[in-house]
Order: sequence, then C-alpha cells, then structure tokens
Amino acid sequence: MARSHTPQRLLGGPSRMSSHAERKLKLSIDDDFRLPRLPGTPLLRRLLLSTYYDTKFYDLANARITLGHRVERGKQSWQLKLPLGDDRQEVEMADNQTDPPAALRELLILHLAERKLVPIVRLRVWRSGILVRHGRVPVAEVALNHVTVVKQGTAIQHFHELEIERKQGDEASLRTLEQQLRDAGASNHDGRPQFFRALSLPAPIRPNPPEPKAPVVDHLKWSLTQHVGWLLAHDPGTRLGAEIESLHQMRVATRRLRAVLRTARPILIPAWVTPLEQELDWLSDLLGPVRDLDVQISYFMGEAAELDQRDRKLLEQFTSHFRGRRETAHQLLLSELSSTRYLGLIQRLRQTAQVPPVMELPLTISQLAGRAFKKLRKAIRRLKAAPSDAELHKIRILVKRARYAADLARWVVGKPAVRFIKAARATQDLLGIHQDAIQAERHVRQFLKYSTSVRAGFLAGRMVERQRHRRNLVRQEMKPRFKTLVKQGKKVWG
Repeated sequence: MARSHTPQRLLGGPSRMSSHAERKLKLSIDDDFRLPRLPGTPLLRRLLLSTYYDTKFYDLANARITLGHRVERGKQSWQLKLPLGDDRQEVEMADNQTDPPAALRELLILHLAERKLVPIVRLRVWRSGILVRHGRVPVAEVALNHVTVVKQGTAIQHFHELEIERKQGDEASLRTLEQQLRDAGASNHDGRPQFFRALSLPAPIRPNPPEPKAPVVDHLKWSLTQHVGWLLAHDPGTRLGAEIESLHQMRVATRRLRAVLRTARPILIPAWVTPLEQELDWLSDLLGPVRDLDVQISYFMGEAAELDQRDRKLLEQFTSHFRGRRETAHQLLLSELSSTRYLGLIQRLRQTAQVPPVMELPLTISQLAGRAFKKLRKAIRRLKAAPSDAELHKIRILVKRARYAADLARWVVGKPAVRFIKAARATQDLLGIHQDAIQAERHVRQFLKYSTSVRAGFLAGRMVERQRHRRNLVRQEMKPRFKTLVKQGKKVWG
C-alpha cells in the first residue's frame, strides 16, 4: 500500500477542487465483527450519503473509475476516484449541484464520449473506526463501514466492509495491522466497488492471458488490449495534472504500445501499422518533456533537502524555474489531448486492439520477441571498452524494446522470459540513472544562467561533480549487468 499524500489544490483548476493519492485495503467482515484493541485515536461516528453515477453500461467502473456525490453533515461534494498505477487518486470538489460538474466530466471525455452519466445507486454509510498510531506517528486509518442500499427511500440491502488506509506507516507495520484484523475475523474482499456490491453485480472482468499455444493474433490482441486500457485509465489523471504518476503511467503505456507494434511489425499490414506508429511517436513526444521535467524536479528537490539553508534557497529558485517550464509543457499537452488528432488516435488504438491487421506469416510470438533480443545482443557485443554516452543511451532504448517484446511472449515462453524481463528491467533502471545524470548536469549548467553569484557557481560545480559520480557508478556496474542480461536472453532465444 502506498502512502496517502497530503491533499493539494489543483494548478489551473477550480479552487474548490483538491486531490490526494491513496491506497485502501478492503477486507470483508461479518455482522458481528468487532475491532480488536488497537493503539490510537477513535474516529467520530459519521453518516455519509453517497449517490454513485456512471453510464448505463458501467463504462467508468469497468475502467476502475468511480464518481459519486456525497453529503455529510449538510456539506455536499463530488468525489472522483481514478487509477494511479496500482493505487488510487481521489479528487474532491465542493459543489452543491446535483448533476456531475462539467470540470469532472471533461476529465472523463474518453470514457464517456456521448454517453450520459446517470445515478446508479444511493448508499447510506455509517462509518466508525480508529486512527492507529505508533507513538505520535499516524500509521493508518481503520474504518468500519455499515452500508445500507437505498431505493426510492426504502432500505433494500445491508452489508459491512472494513477499510485500511495508509497514512505514515511503513509496509511492515501495515502488514502487522492487517494480520491483527484478520485474526479478529476479517477475510479477503472480493474487489468489487461498493455500488457493484449494492447492485449484486460481478467485479469488472479482467481477461485472462491467452493459452501458450494460442495463435499469434490472440497474444497480440491481449497485449494491445491491456496497454490501451492502461493508457485510457490514466488519461483523466494526466489531464488533471495533480499526480505525476498518472502521466508517467500513461507514457509507459504509450511506450509499451509502440514496442508491441514494433515487435509484431513483420506480421502487420504496413499501410495500417506505419501511420499508427507515427501517431504514437507524436504522443510520446508530447508526454516526454513533461515527464523528464518531473524526474528532474524530483531529483533536485531531493538534493536541496540535503543542503544547508543558504544553498537550499539557491537550488529551490532553480527548481521553481523547472516548475514554470513544466506547467507550460503540461498546458501544451492538455491542448493536444483535446484535439481531433488525439481522439482519432484513441479510436484507432481501440480498433487495433479488437481486430489487429495481421497478415498470415509462419512466425511465432517467441520468434518475433527473439528478434528484439538479438538486436540488443549484437549492439552490446559492439560496445567499446569505454562507450560514449550516446552509445549507452542507444543500448538503453534497445533494452526497453527487448524487455517489452519479451513481455509479449512471456505466456508462451514462461519462466525463462520472466527472468529475462527482470534482468532487462534492472539494466534499464541502471542506464536510466546514467541518462538522468546527463540531463541533470545539462540543467545545472543552465542554473548558472539564472544566478551569477559566486556561491551559485560553487554550488553548480558541486552538483556537476555529483552527476559525474552517478555516471561513473553506473559504468562500474553495467558490464556485469549486460553479462547477466545476455545470459538470460540466450536461455530463451539462443
């Protein structure tokens, strides 16, 4: 479970809208469940009246998105919960209107299209529990929810749920807390949102991967469907701009889609796949600058925290300059995400995932993935004893392609492919540090343009040395990593 972040106002958004990241663990409980004795502060008993909205086909719920109108002690608000990697992002907007606000509907443009949002179910929830503490540290909030399903003013169903929401606890303390609750009688939750349970609907179905001996096109369809779904799930959070992980995951989905199409290119109709690849390149070029700035902002914020007060102010000024550039890049991205070009790309991706334009060729999914590994192996063999930065960057790109190609074939190849993917991920992360250090040094040199003081020059020199040290550490580790990577690849593809 990831840490819940402090709610933040959204840049460029309505002042009454806020957002925070969360991950809640849900457990099932019986009517007679009682909380065990836990250290902390009891939570005041609260009554929440929630009306959930969706399309009549449950488009939001099937994308792991929920939208609800909540009333608590006379205060009204709208809550939108979005995927955030494996976690969730909760967006709250104070608003008295009974129809979903336009600002929230605009975030969901890809999921709604022309379909209308309608009220699905109304729930009355009595919530109590405890804020668990270790000393003064709030570890997690444990909430008992007593849920009543209301239809036309009449209660038609009752059920109970237990939620654990992480605050500042570490993973070990959370697992200990979870086990205490299980020992008290809690059990696994079935994963359904509250309103799915209220309507006796099954959980959204995630298709199983194809059988190893399934045709190539089945593996291709499954992989494309997963990555298109991941991209669509993180589009609203990317538009919102409050959590950098949303854009990161959208960019990952875009990269994976490009890699799958590149891997499968020998069996795809060129007239169809080439324009689609070009459009994905365009989207990647839009997402890339924003993500790169996010990485650098995060890095320099970490560096600033380790400096003394005087130097910290200098670096914070530089980081503020980065944030301005990031906001400009995000606004450009937002304008393109509303364009006909982007909406057309999404439509083509959906079509391709359903019916890939495949030609009949005698190639297996493993053979297709092996081509990417062989290109990587050849490039590694050609590396000089002291490769240039550009050469290492090229290797990093080839590692990504080989990793994503292996991911396409892992249901056919099995554990050897999984081991190769693990080695590729470690190598990719290592080379990513090298590339980030190059970019950081370039930005540090720009730092001098915005502050010409002697102290700024001294600080810039220190920062440049730190980046060179980062690169040197990578170069010391990369040869054994390459050796392991090639060894794992040979076990799969020879």
